[in-house]
Amino acid sequence: MLVSAVALIIVAIFTTYLRKDSVLRDPKSKAVDAVDPIIGNGGDTPNTSGGMIPSTAPPFAMTRWVAQTRENFVSMTPYNVSDTYIHGFQGTHQPAIWMGESGHVVVVPGAGTVRAEFAKRGMSFDRASEVRMPSYYRAEMVAVEGGKIIAEQSATSRVGHLRFTFRDTSTPYVLLEATRKSVVASNTSDLTYPAGAINPSNWTYPAGRILIDSSRREICGSNPERQDFILGPNPAPSFAGHFCARFDRSFLAYGTNQNGSTHAGEAARNGSLLAGYAMFAPDTQVLDVRVGVSFISVDQARHNLDSEVPDGTSLEATARRTRAAWAEKLDRIEVEGGSDELKTVFYTSVFHALQYPYEQSEDGRYYSGYDDSVHNGESYTGYSIWDTYRAAWAFQILLAPERVSGMVQSMLQDYKEGGWLPMWKNIVETNIMVGTHADSLIAEAVVKNITGFDVDLAYAAIYKDATVPPEHDDTISYYDREQGVGYEVRAGLSTVYAQNGWVAADIHSESGSRTLDYAYDDYALAVLADHLGKADDAALFRKRAMGAPFMIFNEETGFMEARFRNGSWAGQEEGWTEGDMWAYSFDVIHAVDDLIRVRGGPQAFVRNLDEHFDKGHNDHANEPSHHIPYLYALAGAASKGQERIREVARENYNTTAAGLSGNEDCGQMSAWFVFSALGFYPVNPVSGEYIVGTPFFDKVTIRLPTAQALLVISAPGATSKPYVKSVTVNGERLERPVLRHDQIVNGGNIVFEMSDKPQPWASETLTLQ
Repeated sequence: MLVSAVALIIVAIFTTYLRKDSVLRDPKSKAVDAVDPIIGNGGDTPNTSGGMIPSTAPPFAMTRWVAQTRENFVSMTPYNVSDTYIHGFQGTHQPAIWMGESGHVVVVPGAGTVRAEFAKRGMSFDRASEVRMPSYYRAEMVAVEGGKIIAEQSATSRVGHLRFTFRDTSTPYVLLEATRKSVVASNTSDLTYPAGAINPSNWTYPAGRILIDSSRREICGSNPERQDFILGPNPAPSFAGHFCARFDRSFLAYGTNQNGSTHAGEAARNGSLLAGYAMFAPDTQVLDVRVGVSFISVDQARHNLDSEVPDGTSLEATARRTRAAWAEKLDRIEVEGGSDELKTVFYTSVFHALQYPYEQSEDGRYYSGYDDSVHNGESYTGYSIWDTYRAAWAFQILLAPERVSGMVQSMLQDYKEGGWLPMWKNIVETNIMVGTHADSLIAEAVVKNITGFDVDLAYAAIYKDATVPPEHDDTISYYDREQGVGYEVRAGLSTVYAQNGWVAADIHSESGSRTLDYAYDDYALAVLADHLGKADDAALFRKRAMGAPFMIFNEETGFMEARFRNGSWAGQEEGWTEGDMWAYSFDVIHAVDDLIRVRGGPQAFVRNLDEHFDKGHNDHANEPSHHIPYLYALAGAASKGQERIREVARENYNTTAAGLSGNEDCGQMSAWFVFSALGFYPVNPVSGEYIVGTPFFDKVTIRLPTAQALLVISAPGATSKPYVKSVTVNGERLERPVLRHDQIVNGGNIVFEMSDKPQPWASETLTLQ
């Protein structure tokens, strides 16, 4: 009888977990289940690669929720897979590892004595108990004073939904951290002082507020922390992340905590190192808390809470809603063939590529730090444009076109309120990276028939980028993260580039990269001018775009090289951004035919590519290398490019925490893999063309959202056969390794004939050797 009772209990527990798991995996989605959010979390050092956190939130969410294992700052994210303690659950707005946090909130469960300090509140947890999904997270922690706390988490765009289960603990409490001691750095080399300690000059103490209303069972507040405040021209003085947390149980007690000191019964306090807490009846076993967030006000945070996760909503319902949002996107792509690991990397890459930029508007309004005001409209932030213009933007145009017009309009609002299109917007402009690649994003959207924004205003904004230099252009270097300067835009435009065709290395940092980037942005303007019937402008900027890159080509060395103002060469190591002369000597994506010509013709160019790869110069961890393997096809050596593409994918992507070789940079690293797996890549995004590579799967079926049509990519045997023998598009043989956007966006059939041996298709240069 005893054995039977025990067996019944075990069966009951097991059945409960099965039932719960089935609820959390509803709607059914093999694609969502294939996602592993831990991929790309990086290693265990501060300056780690990766930087994607295993967070829960829907696509393009305003706030992502994550278990906090570290205090984040520039070069550190709030979660790392190597850590063994959880210190709370953070609603983060840090869009990339090299960017600062902004207006976050941390929810900390505990039991017994209230512990606000990060070091004292950490709880060890069992890695085996972790459940990580795009829509749900779970971890089992050991409470500081004994017992266990099981934490579960989901989120909508503007609401974090958490549930804590207390087992054998003392009196439960939940603490909301409003402000903390914050690390601010203009350059990561400034962070440590000495021997790994944080440089005292990099500490700041933002002053926020806590408001507790026990009758509403709410703890609300504001956090003005913006770690990038020292960068860029926009001070955004009124910026804050506002929050309002509502509990499903009445408070036993409450109070504030400042700098480690508890003030029991206090309902309001302003200042730094500030938190608010609520304690609950000792017999409380399960506690539900929902946290609305806002960039506008506490009242707006409360409104977001009521709107997105109203009272009575279960955590399972929130998780189901967020899972459905991911399923709507991921289930549009069905892959056949390939290993489980390959599918996991693919679907995780899609998941990564649909997270940024993130929503900044709320209920039809948004806070603009450019003019420190609240406006009506749709807004986004977290634009890593120097990275994402290469492929992530093109992928979003394919799979999330309903978002793109709002994203473009958001950039145009930034232009109206601040005077310039964004370069790297993290709440406001940060002046990080080089080039005005919003020009490319907007021109590509127009070329690919995205509507719903003011095209004339867009042209005026891009024209200004190309013709108006920054203030004091001849005296400011604009080195990486330089402080105390205005808008960087095209630094060097007035001094030499507009007259002679290059940015001067003795005036501006990263001048070689700037020269090539400005040339491409000129090309984007020319394409848009053509589209709008502005023939004179198109001719002017196309001429500049086609000429400038070759003004820094050193015929004696065969490489691109930065130049001084007087025209002399600056040296092969000078003037590059996240790359070197090898990468940038292939970076003329809008004039590849001219590049091949000046580098000696197709056969010599292919030898240059071989040397680039064979001698280890290809650094896929940085984006200037992403298009390079596709240049083989444009030089008539497609089969060699197919080998390189597979090699890059093998060496740089896997299902471990180090499964991305470089920083994710808001989805670009993943977008490369997604396009490559499909079998084509947007080498020159604004051209509306894709270069054919080598598909990774036997078959991919995409339900395109724009045309509500199917794009079917068939490549039987592709998993083991990397070489392309032939390609047909809707029954017509493809003679050149180029696909047009209009050939895929309306659906159809692309059929690859694959082989395990190199093929002559698009490889005429090889047949000549």
